[in-house]
Amino acid sequence: MAIPILLVPGLNCTAEVYHNQLPALWRFGPVTIANHLRGAGMAEIAASILADAPPRFALAGFSMGGYIAFEILRQAADRVTALALLDTSARPDTAEATEKRRAAMALAGQGKFTLAIQQSFPNGVHPAHVTNPHLKALHTRMARANGPETYIRHQQAIITRPDSRPDLPAIKVPTLVVVGEADSITVPEAAREMATNISGATLVTVPNAGHMALVEQPDAVTAAMVEWLDAIKS
Repeated sequence: MAIPILLVPGLNCTAEVYHNQLPALWRFGPVTIANHLRGAGMAEIAASILADAPPRFALAGFSMGGYIAFEILRQAADRVTALALLDTSARPDTAEATEKRRAAMALAGQGKFTLAIQQSFPNGVHPAHVTNPHLKALHTRMARANGPETYIRHQQAIITRPDSRPDLPAIKVPTLVVVGEADSITVPEAAREMATNISGATLVTVPNAGHMALVEQPDAVTAAMVEWLDAIKS
């Protein structure tokens, strides 16, 4: 039986962030990459995605996409057949993170979006990948495609997102949690917290990867997702 799959991108990401996974995932069923550009807050963004989504689906969210995935579960848990949380967190924003987000939003609002993008890249990858021109170009290309207005709106949605930790024990579908070993944005501890509090969840820590494990170590992330979907199919 085919498994419809819904993939939700992260902040400053387009559908391209999942391009390495698509050749392996499509054989399980129809793959939809959610349009997360509509809506002012997490609830509105999730509702917009649900309006276009298949009746039931395996759900994967990267970074901000994970925050949206939690909101999708709050609104329509009965439609989610499986869950993959990729370099994300159930925790609310910290005061320090919010301060950094507001500074980046100010740059974007002042016409310095390119600078905001450039400043965010080093923190998004493993230290060994900071000078990687292909990853840097991808990061810049996706961010520019979304633009500064979307960036500011998404950052505000992230700042005001709810604490999803109380919801974790209620998640009963097969769940995969993936984190880069050097993720400094949604740290491995936060991944372990999710995996510990979701019954039966599988935790995969990806070596030589930071926050953007999807594109830093695509083969490892793809393999974890294929194993997740194989388990559902069987």
